[in-house]
Parts: sequence; C-alpha cells; structure tokens
Amino acid sequence: MDPLGAPSQFVDVDSLPGWTDAYEAKQLDYHQNPVEKAQVDVRSPFPYRKDINAKIILWKGDVALLNCTAIVNTSNESLTDKNPVSESIFMHAGPDLRDELQKLKGCRTGEAKLTKGFNLAARFIIHTVGPKYKSRYRTAAESSLYSCYRNVLQLAKEQAMCSVGFCVINSLKRCYPLEDATHIALRTVRRFLEIHGETLEKVVFAVSELEEATYQKLLPLYFPRSLEEEIQSLPYLPADIGNAEGEPVVPERQIRITEKPGVPDDASDEEGLEADLSFIGSHAFARMEGDVDKQRRLILQGQLSEAALQKQHQRNYNRWLCQARAEDLSDIASLKALYQTGVDNCGRTVMVVVGRNIPVTLIDMEKALLYFIHVMDHIAVKEYVLVYFHTLTNDYNQLDSNFLKKLYDVVDAKYKRNLKALYFVHPTFRSKV
Repeated sequence: MDPLGAPSQFVDVDSLPGWTDAYEAKQLDYHQNPVEKAQVDVRSPFPYRKDINAKIILWKGDVALLNCTAIVNTSNESLTDKNPVSESIFMHAGPDLRDELQKLKGCRTGEAKLTKGFNLAARFIIHTVGPKYKSRYRTAAESSLYSCYRNVLQLAKEQAMCSVGFCVINSLKRCYPLEDATHIALRTVRRFLEIHGETLEKVVFAVSELEEATYQKLLPLYFPRSLEEEIQSLPYLPADIGNAEGEPVVPERQIRITEKPGVPDDASDEEGLEADLSFIGSHAFARMEGDVDKQRRLILQGQLSEAALQKQHQRNYNRWLCQARAEDLSDIASLKALYQTGVDNCGRTVMVVVGRNIPVTLIDMEKALLYFIHVMDHIAVKEYVLVYFHTLTNDYNQLDSNFLKKLYDVVDAKYKRNLKALYFVHPTFRSKV
C-alpha cells in the first residue's frame, strides 16, 4: 500500500498507449511500391485488423506493476523459480502469495493456475510453466509453449477477465530462443483474439529492454497496422504459422479418421455396405510412407517413382524455405533486384528481376537464392508473370550456370506450375543461349 499522498508505483493499463499509437509504422527493409487495394492479390494469414490492434499494448516495464485484471508469472513445476519476473511478483504481492502457492501443489509444464493478486494492483496472478528447450526436442517445446499462452488466455476467458498482462514466459534459464518463442506468443494471442476477441479488452506484453527490440520487429507480422504493412510483412512470416488457433502443426500427428472411413461423406448407410472399398486407399489414414532409408537408397540408384521424387523435392524445398525465413536477408533485400510491381491485364501478379542490381561477385549467392525463395513462395501459389531486365548489365552481373542449375533444381516443380509468362527485356546472345 502506498503512503497517503505518495504517487503510486503501479501503472494503469488504460494509461498506456496502444500498439498502433506507441510506435510509428516502420517500413521493413523490403522494396515495395505503394500498395493500392485494387493491387492486393495475396493477403497475409494475419490480415490488418484495427479492432484487434486496439487491444494490444507493448510496454517496457515490470509486469508486477501493471494494474490490470490479471498478470502472468512464469515459474517452474514447483512454482518456486527464482527469476526476475517471479521475484518481483513475490516482492510486491507479499508473503500470502507463497502460502497460497503451496496449496496448488505445483504446476505441470504448459498448464496455467490461478491465485489472487494480494498486494498487487492486479486482481489475479496466472502462473504457468514454460518448457526447457533442447534443439532435438524442439517440437515438444513449441507445443508446450503454445499451451502456456493458450491456457492463460483460456483461463482469462473463463474468469471473464478484461485485461491480461503477459511477461515473456520463456525464461533465459530454460534456454528457449527469444525470437522463436516470440513468434509462438504473438500468433497464439492473435488467433485467440480472432476467435474470442469479445472476451478481452486489453492484452499487454510487458518486456525488458533486451526483449523489446524483438517484439517490435515481430509484432507487425501478426498485428500489421496498415494494409501496406501487412503486405510488406508477408515475406517475413515463418514457414510454420500453426493451425487456426496458432498451435504448431506436426505432420506426423495429422491422422484423422472419419466415422466410416470406407464410405464417402454423402453416401447413405445402404450404399455404404456396397461401397467400392478401393476408396479406402485414398483416405488420409491409408497414405503411409515406406522405409525412408530404402527410399533414399532407391533415389541414389535412380529407381524411385515420380511421386516419391516429387515428395523428396518438396521436402528439399521446405528445408530451403525454413532457412530463408530464419535468415537475416536485409542486405539482399536492399539491392532491390526483385520486387512486385503490380498486376497485368488479367489480374496476375507481375514480379520484376533487375539484372544490373545483382552484384554477383560481391554477394553471397546462396543468400540471394534464399531471398528469392522467401519472396516468391507466397507469389507462386497463384498465377504470376516474371519480367527480367537485362538492360545495362555486364560481366559483373552475369549469373553463373551452376547457380542457375541449383535455382532450377530447388524451385522448378513449385514455381513453374503457375508461371504464365516470362519476359526477357534486352537479351544478349549469351543470355538467349
């Protein structure tokens, strides 16, 4: 309790500027002509929503000082962790909090449990346990961290809370990479607000000075503040953006069995008895891969089927795409050698490649390939046109044939399907060959 007349150390969430107000929309280091609504051909899976942005606050400060309905405490399974967030909450809440936690008998990783706020300005504290991170168990860690954020939000919804103040749940002691964890945090909150937005008025991300830059960098991907920022952020989204609720997607777990696997959905019970059992062969449960090592051996021997080769090619492409979305490609983007310039008369996206802006001898061409994949991945899902300007190029800009072969091997199957035209402006004899 503050002495009479002394200024309170607690901060009212209603006095904090919202995400849209606190920071000016920053242009990402990505060449993009001004976006007109008529030109927008591909929308982000996290579209611009003014109503959702109004609920988001990014605040550099101690979560224990927030005056909101509930704040989040990150701890260990016995709820006795000594990290800066927990220690500050215990200090401001008073000794009654420790007594209350003993009654909870711990908390499992990914779960969320509720206590009163005691001497805090917040009415409640939601305690959760983030996962320990090891690269070989990355999938399990991602799922557990998603569960932390999801269970906190679900608890807030069930208790009809108006506002929640999140600390950064992935503590340094548990070794979770900050940027990876921030992606999960932001997309889980975004998806929850899309589905249950009416239940929460404010969500505050309380961060330290070390964490603030990462949150500022990634927030526009999931909470774009304008249509232009949405389009500019699209190439920077990671390959895995989770399912409709933000939960990480694990392909091995995507087995779904219908009530009658051998019968089409529109078939009657009588028809089902006489249904062609060959239908089962196309059902998701029936699509099983054989021995992976055997497949790889057959590839080396040139004996693998076309379908298996396509699947292998897709896995190879996905590896490049994941690497592209994890890499800092700002130096390649600054060259402005590849960009979208609008649509043609048929409404197809037009992509431009400027040959003289590619200093082949000065840049890492593998990074250039990663950038090409990063930008083109969402373009190639619909019909598009590619225009290459060979104007004013010289030996300094000539792409090596080995690089072009590598490019073809990586992107061929995916990109040629929807490529409707390739225009070559000012070709030379060599480039024609």
